[in-house]
Amino acid sequence: MQITTISLAAATGLAVLVACAPVSMPEPSEGRAFFAQNCAACHGPAGRGDGSLSGDLNPKPTDLTVLARGNGGTFPTARALSYIWGDPADNHLIRVMPEFGPAMADDLVPLEVDGVMTPTPRALAALLSYLESIQR
Repeated sequence: MQITTISLAAATGLAVLVACAPVSMPEPSEGRAFFAQNCAACHGPAGRGDGSLSGDLNPKPTDLTVLARGNGGTFPTARALSYIWGDPADNHLIRVMPEFGPAMADDLVPLEVDGVMTPTPRALAALLSYLESIQR
């Protein structure tokens, strides 16, 4: 009985330590890899909307390097997050870009969005970090 109690206490203590471990935030390089695999065919390798498939798309893919410029010089984290995730308020009948939300939902990290810490899929946080890093 005493061994079981000690084992249970040790397991509980280990679970608490794991839960309190600092979360490693994704770097832009992690987002660059996701972008290359999932976005470059339409948005181009540099994110300027000139990917190999862009000529066949209507509307043309967005130049992702000027998102901040179009938002008063500040990267539009909330709007980009919402659009990439697949904002249900958007009319998806006219949306060309696929929704990535369901494919990203497993590994969450805390991301500050409009001053609020928001649980965000790691892949999406990495992609946003990368997109912010390529603004011109």
